[in-house]
Amino acid sequence: MQKLAEKLIEVMKDCRSISKSGVNSSQNYKYITSADVMEKVNAALTKNGIASIVNPEIIDFKEITTIKGNTAQLATVKVNITLIDSESGETCNISGIGSGQDFNDKAVMKAQSAAIKYAYLLSFAISTNDEEVDSNDQRDSDYNYHEYQCEDCGKKIDQKIASYSTKNFGKPLCYSCQQKNRNS
Repeated sequence: MQKLAEKLIEVMKDCRSISKSGVNSSQNYKYITSADVMEKVNAALTKNGIASIVNPEIIDFKEITTIKGNTAQLATVKVNITLIDSESGETCNISGIGSGQDFNDKAVMKAQSAAIKYAYLLSFAISTNDEEVDSNDQRDSDYNYHEYQCEDCGKKIDQKIASYSTKNFGKPLCYSCQQKNRNS
């Protein structure tokens, strides 16, 4: 597998980092799009004579009820990607898992896109140029979790959940307690 390994090192050099071009305006953050990852990785793979074959597998699919009472589909997909050296025939397998939610028929496609994106990001050690931030510090600063709590159970909730539930139930409630109050 030496030839393929040498080529994969070149792919890793070509894909060492990808800038965040996607923007989630409702939650105010930037992210790397699946399209950006696919474009960069595909260019590096083909430049180095490596083919890829993706084999997706649905590992979970269910209907869920959103906070607004709507029904959505939630899919979790595992992808197994076989990388094949066009010269030597050597192969290597990588995999990834992703979840996707949609109100129509796109949950599986969203999950597949996420799974492929993270398989490549992790397998090729692609940097997203993120600063190292403790997840609790990030949560506190971005979502103000410690400033709000559910009045029924005491669980910490973010500002958006507190605002929504106060408007609709007259007090800050977590998702579970909103459901209980909705069903009462």
